[in-house]
Amino acid sequence: MPTDCISYQTSGYFSKLIQDYLDQKSELKPLYNNFPTLENFEKQIAEKADNFDNNNRIPLITALKKQYQNIEISDSTKQNIELLALKNTFTITTGHQLNLFSGPLYFLYKIISTINLTKELKSKYPSYNFVPIYWMATEDHDFEEINYFNFKGKKFRWNKESNGPVGRLSTKGLDEFFEIYSLELGSSTNANTLKKLFENAYLKHDNLADATRFLADSLFANHGLVIIDADDADLKRAFIPYAKEELEKQTSYKAVQETIEQLKEYTVQVNPREINLFYIEDNLRERIIFEENKYFVNNTKISFSKEQILSELENHPQKFSPNVIMRPLYQEIILPNLCYIGGGGEIAYWLELKSFFDIVKITFPMLLVRNSVLLATEKQEKKADQLNLSWKDLFTKQENLINTITHKISAFPIDLTPQKEILKNQFQYLYELANQTDKSFSGAVKAQETKQTKGLENLEKRLLKAQKRKLSDQLQRVTDLQCELFPNNSLQERQSNFSEFYLEKGEQLVPLLLQKLKPLEMNFNIITI
Repeated sequence: MPTDCISYQTSGYFSKLIQDYLDQKSELKPLYNNFPTLENFEKQIAEKADNFDNNNRIPLITALKKQYQNIEISDSTKQNIELLALKNTFTITTGHQLNLFSGPLYFLYKIISTINLTKELKSKYPSYNFVPIYWMATEDHDFEEINYFNFKGKKFRWNKESNGPVGRLSTKGLDEFFEIYSLELGSSTNANTLKKLFENAYLKHDNLADATRFLADSLFANHGLVIIDADDADLKRAFIPYAKEELEKQTSYKAVQETIEQLKEYTVQVNPREINLFYIEDNLRERIIFEENKYFVNNTKISFSKEQILSELENHPQKFSPNVIMRPLYQEIILPNLCYIGGGGEIAYWLELKSFFDIVKITFPMLLVRNSVLLATEKQEKKADQLNLSWKDLFTKQENLINTITHKISAFPIDLTPQKEILKNQFQYLYELANQTDKSFSGAVKAQETKQTKGLENLEKRLLKAQKRKLSDQLQRVTDLQCELFPNNSLQERQSNFSEFYLEKGEQLVPLLLQKLKPLEMNFNIITI
């Protein structure tokens, strides 16, 4: 194949907002701080060092050690946790939901982007330390989004009721799920490794947060990844002043609404609530609503006066959970963070938040679009060559691809543009005649031109359709290959689970990705496995 990457902008899978952000369009510059280039990190480091409250480092380390106490920590992760105590240590952060068995493939790409960026930064700025962070979305409550994964075209779903924060959800009952999934894996060496990994993560840990921590640590511990569960009372103490302002003044709503006005030409990713906080307990995560001078917890009988809710916040900060608008602020308060790495949708909602960060005087992090990858086998790559397909062709929407290939391989031209041009020239003469008569004749000429042009267009469509039938065998091979690489006409990384590829590559999969991915290049990578 001629190239092993294409730009995000030409891939066809990124929104106009993200394309314009990557192109650094001037109208978007007020919505972010420093654009993520290696050189710009020097400025970001200085800004974060001046603005970060270093008193938050000790509770951060204490919380992490407590969360890791039941895991055998690798030396590199242990060292990175200790380094967080130093003022010259900064973090690079990605976040992800607690999808069952990691969910879609991009779970790996997010974390690998984060690890690789810390390595690049250490090489460029050796006097500083850089720690890769995976922020587990333990406080999310939409279990339906995370209770499944796809493996070889089949959906494996964990059927269980859940209403509260998913991180606290018991893993009881996953043994039955494991038995079904194990049968699909087979009995190869790599399959047995996957079975052991699933078993150790989910059947030997009591809740989804601990299970996910074990899984991510098993895959990436040797690269110093630090995994954080922010559903922690001690960590949330630093968030109390900002949660209080949210309850009293609804600052985030006002700021984000103003930013949304600047994004009218784009699709807005999230809309703020008047209060962007949830109230949480083990089996509850519901919005806090302010009405008639009282605070209510949605869909419950729980209510507070202003004095009561502020007292509750002070005494039990763990019961207050930030939503998608406030969570980024919470992250940047408790972490000495320089950059957030996320998918296009995540970067889109971060771009709504800059003015809010400015108001509360917290440094806005750099925003980096995570690496995206298409994994292809040597057999698939060879097949593409035989069909004379480029990667750009394969990224094209299927209907357009079929039309393009039909035109390309047809024994004669299907495009009737020359005939349309001849027709246009013929009618030009009739228009000249019409100018010498009356308007009724001019109208008749126009009607006849429209009719005959439309006739040619219909013939062109029928000719294309006929050629598709004639070339159906060749076109079927093209669409079969595209469907293999883009399951359900979607990106592979959003559909397939890593286990599908681990069966083939085993322990070589993660090192291969670590070797190939360059986060600051911001290209869609095609990697042969």
